[in-house]
Amino acid sequence: MSPLSSMSTRREVLAASAAGVIAMITSAGVAGAISTSGGSAAIRPFRIHVEDADLVDLKQRLKATRWPERETVNDTTQGVRLATMQALAHYWETEYDWRKCEAYLNGLPQFVTEIDGLDIHFIHIRSKHANALPIIVTHGWPGSIIEQLKIIGPLTDPTAHGGSATDAFDLVIPSLPGHGFSGKPTAAGWDPIRIARAWGELMTRLGYTRYVAQGGDWGNAVTEQMALQTPPGLIGIHTNMPATLPDEVSSALAAGGPAPSGLSSDERYAWDQLDFFWKHGLAYAQEMANRPQTLYALADSPIGLAAWMLDHDARSYDLIARVFDGKSEGLSKEDVVDNIALYWLTNTAVSSARLYWESKLAFFAPKGVPLPTAVSAFPDEIYTAPQSWTEKAYPKLIYYNRLPKGGHFAAWEQPQVFTNELRTAFRSLHSA
Repeated sequence: MSPLSSMSTRREVLAASAAGVIAMITSAGVAGAISTSGGSAAIRPFRIHVEDADLVDLKQRLKATRWPERETVNDTTQGVRLATMQALAHYWETEYDWRKCEAYLNGLPQFVTEIDGLDIHFIHIRSKHANALPIIVTHGWPGSIIEQLKIIGPLTDPTAHGGSATDAFDLVIPSLPGHGFSGKPTAAGWDPIRIARAWGELMTRLGYTRYVAQGGDWGNAVTEQMALQTPPGLIGIHTNMPATLPDEVSSALAAGGPAPSGLSSDERYAWDQLDFFWKHGLAYAQEMANRPQTLYALADSPIGLAAWMLDHDARSYDLIARVFDGKSEGLSKEDVVDNIALYWLTNTAVSSARLYWESKLAFFAPKGVPLPTAVSAFPDEIYTAPQSWTEKAYPKLIYYNRLPKGGHFAAWEQPQVFTNELRTAFRSLHSA
């Protein structure tokens, strides 16, 4: 396990680079790094402050949780286990401190700007190194900007984190509409295509004329749509959750049939992952895609919200369950609850779920991305894209690597590996 991902808490991970990040912010000059035009295009500084009353209410709700009986099996086939949720609830109620997360976020340069009638929140850090490559990194669901905090220092200040000055990035981390501190759409239409256009406008508004984009989960959907729209300045993308499924694989999955014949070992591994997800892991996505407004319970119960978020995919859940069973993993208890608390305190459970309803894209189908594309395939992702499928899906594939460890939340769980992947993947574009 890497030095970064083996540390016991998120605060310990971040403390090593926090001073350097703040120093970089000061030396680069935040005010000089952004557009300050007036009107709806203005970029406004943003600061988080959750009211004390909201934190008191949260503690009361945690204490008043009405628990169901224990599952009747000794595995996860019935869903998130009672013991895991009670351990999470105990930690959240008795040990967790949101103010620590809030203070750290407020130590970073955060902004809001109105794009297409909606406030978009983002973190923006310029590297102190000349010729840093700008990159916009987009989270997914049930992720947030919390996912990317561990990669801020290594990407923007590589010389302090085992890299060279030529590896430096300027970093933009937006919150998706309806997520975190971005605005909540009040009318339909904010799908990944529209978000991609907004991200292109954001990078233009920040003054970037040459940049790359990265994403996983919904972040991949948005990033691929950016590549299809080819906004001025976008020169390439990276994804850790690529869309590569051949038509015959998609058809077999939809029909619930057997695997297509002639699959290689890597393709068969991906098929087995996808087959399991189609049969056991799609329930949350189907509900949010069809009836997101029905999920009132997620806005009313922090434990209901937490259980829904933990049940995203089997391997991420298994990792988180081990964390709350006292095991040391790439994520800590604090990491997990920071992310859940962000959803709870911003009341974005339902507004974020609507993105599933909005999108009409075939999530794993190749889109014919015309720009240089880099892919990192992690073994515990929903599926590990084989190189054979990836090469066919991305006609301008410039990098592919199959990693030995890591899952759906790669930047969060394996930040050092993820950082090295971005450095290597974009090196040819960085120096071009």
